[in-house]
This record gives sequence, structure tokens and C-alpha cells, in this order.
Amino acid sequence: MNLSLVSQITLTVSILGTGLVAGIFFTFSTFVMQALARLKPFEGIRAMQAINVTVLNPWFFTAFFGTGMALLLLALLPVMGHDVPDHVAVVIAALLYNIGTIGVTIARNVPLNNRLEKLDAESTEAHEFWQIYLQKWVFWNHVRTVAAAAACACLLIFR
Repeated sequence: MNLSLVSQITLTVSILGTGLVAGIFFTFSTFVMQALARLKPFEGIRAMQAINVTVLNPWFFTAFFGTGMALLLLALLPVMGHDVPDHVAVVIAALLYNIGTIGVTIARNVPLNNRLEKLDAESTEAHEFWQIYLQKWVFWNHVRTVAAAAACACLLIFR
């Protein structure tokens, strides 16, 4: 299949984006959150509160949301007359990423982050919530990691 330049660029951006985002989340799942959990609760909470503020930047938003948009565009390119590799795999990748990564972030991780942000890191309430936060946030981060990695794999295997 001879892909158009638009299809080639969109596929490349989608592969790079899903891989990059999977790597970011993998890092948190495999050692960042474990390191924060080893700190005194107020230190871990403050560190996570700082991370949750600094992650809100154009570089992360471009990688995170731009990848979702690139995947949606890639899935819609056949409707616009462009060839894409295995269209079913592209649609699966778009669904995995947009639901399993962006959707889970919005529905699960962000509410936990918002609740943590409102707490005084040295309060009893914060210390109690921190243990719940670590378990739930990391679980949903694993889901995001797998979804982004699986989306990337779909694009690579079936291209």
C-alpha cells in the first residue's frame, strides 16, 4: 500500500505519541510512584502536588492530547480518500488510546489529583488519603500505560 504523505505523517506522529505517552506512564508505574511512597507522607504528597502542577504544560498537552487527535485523524483518513494501514487496527488503536489513556485520565486520575491538591500535606486527612491515592492512582496509571502501549503496538504490528 502506497500511503499518502498525510497518512505517513499522521501514522508516524501517532506511533511516536503513543510510545512516548506509554513511556511517561510506565515511568510512573515502575518507579516514580514507588519512590514517592517511600517518602514520609507529607513529602510524597507535596512532591505529587508539585508534579500535578508542572505536568500542566504545553509539551505534555501536545504529546498527550495531540496523540489522541492524530489517532482520530488517522482513523478518519479513509473517509477523506486517504489510504491507511490496516484500518481495523487503526480504529482499535484510536479507541484504546482515547478511552484507555485520555478517558481514564479524565475519569480516574484527575479526580484523585484534584482531591490531593486540596489537602494540606501535613494533615491527618491527607496522610490517610495518601495511602488510598497511591493504590488507586497507580492502578489507573497501569491501565493508561497498557492502553497507550497497546495502541502503539497495534500501529506498529499492522502498519
